[in-house]
Amino acid sequence: MNKLHTTRSWEFLGIDSINQYNYLPMDTKSNVIVAMIDTGVWPESKSFNDEDLGPVPPKFKGECTIGKFHIFKKYYSVLFKHHLTNIKPQNGMDETDIVSSVSGFYLSNIDTYDVLVRITYSNTLDPTLIRGKIVVCGLESFTDDRSAKAVVIRQGGGVGMILIDPLVKHVSFQYVIPATAIGQEEAQQLQAYMTTEKNPIATIKLTSTVLFTKPAPQLAVFSSMGPNIITPYPTPGLNILAAWSPVSTTTTGGRNVDFNIISGTSMSCPHVSAVAAIIKSVHPSWSPAAIKSAIMTTATILDNTGKLIERDLQGGTPTTPFDYGSGHINPVAAVDPGLIYDFDSNDIIDFLCSTGSTPSQMVYLTGVVVCCKNPPTPSYDFNYPSIGISNMSGSLSVHRTVTYYGKGSTVYYSQVDYPSGVKVKVTPNKLEFSQPGEKMSFRIDMTPYKSSNGSFVFGALTWSNGVHRVRSPIAINVLSV
Repeated sequence: MNKLHTTRSWEFLGIDSINQYNYLPMDTKSNVIVAMIDTGVWPESKSFNDEDLGPVPPKFKGECTIGKFHIFKKYYSVLFKHHLTNIKPQNGMDETDIVSSVSGFYLSNIDTYDVLVRITYSNTLDPTLIRGKIVVCGLESFTDDRSAKAVVIRQGGGVGMILIDPLVKHVSFQYVIPATAIGQEEAQQLQAYMTTEKNPIATIKLTSTVLFTKPAPQLAVFSSMGPNIITPYPTPGLNILAAWSPVSTTTTGGRNVDFNIISGTSMSCPHVSAVAAIIKSVHPSWSPAAIKSAIMTTATILDNTGKLIERDLQGGTPTTPFDYGSGHINPVAAVDPGLIYDFDSNDIIDFLCSTGSTPSQMVYLTGVVVCCKNPPTPSYDFNYPSIGISNMSGSLSVHRTVTYYGKGSTVYYSQVDYPSGVKVKVTPNKLEFSQPGEKMSFRIDMTPYKSSNGSFVFGALTWSNGVHRVRSPIAINVLSV
């Protein structure tokens, strides 16, 4: 028997310690369908090999043809069946198509560190100066094409590149020549060495991977930050080993490779999707909202040193939920969250109404004409696993409903981390459940006693029964008391 191989993320996320997953019956494991929306899938990759995985579930309604990848050949969801007649070719998708299917909200930044690393015009370097040498290169802007710089250096006969890139020095790229990236502090040391040494010498060593680095996880420097007035932004994965098409050589230094180190939201999404699939296999009846709630409320905001998750390269700048969202996913806890915040399509319609969407606009999403409540349900009453108020003027109350999933009866008690300048009272502050599936509602009364001067203040509400901790971040912008 050969042990399954994977990258660091499997162990880092603690998947092996999920007892429920290890002892699931095979028919449950194989009855989960995972759909991907990706403009660059290479289905022939070994990563998609389904050997020994059992038959395709009977409920699968897609279509697979030899040499093509047609799982979502006709439409993405029932809501948009009337809207789409054909799947559009590469990179062509309506925003509504994507919004209907995709929702991202987490970081995946693993505890490894790969030691790697405005010259954008061909043949612009003097070969007599750089031939046979390692060239030190800087950036003119964040959007500079880093790979193109190595190409220009090779054109001039250079044999290596040291790229001064303080912002993304920890992000791995592949170059056509040996290269490494350094930050500003290292650049100053390098400059001092080059200035004082008559014949400076440099060596670019082979890439090595160091495990169990601390602190981890950290937020990638290019991660999106909140607040977003409508929906939360996703957070990217950093330096994730992933399947790659060997015919795509633009970003691999001209090499044909089956795997590549990739960063971005496309790398965190598969991790979260896999966790969602595990939860769905344990709780087949759960809605996407329930699964999302389980992942969010059990996430941790602490790194592996026990401190608040940091933003990479920020020199100890404090982070907030606008940086890390709900936190770093914890698959073990997410399988058994205790309480969940659920919602359905009617709740989503109420939320859209509260943000100013009109019935004529929403008909493109719903397929039928809907009527908004008058007055509309406040957006902060949307039964979401976090609480956000962007313009608080005086006191207000927020309402939430939780559903209990556990064994037997239990009692959950509320605990509040108070946002600065705001008094918070939870009523009732104790939730007594007698059986699984039972729902209970509560009210959160918030009374500000000082303005936050245009900035958000943060806190959290946590329900705990001594075993489970169900945490919801709070973000408030106090305009007036």
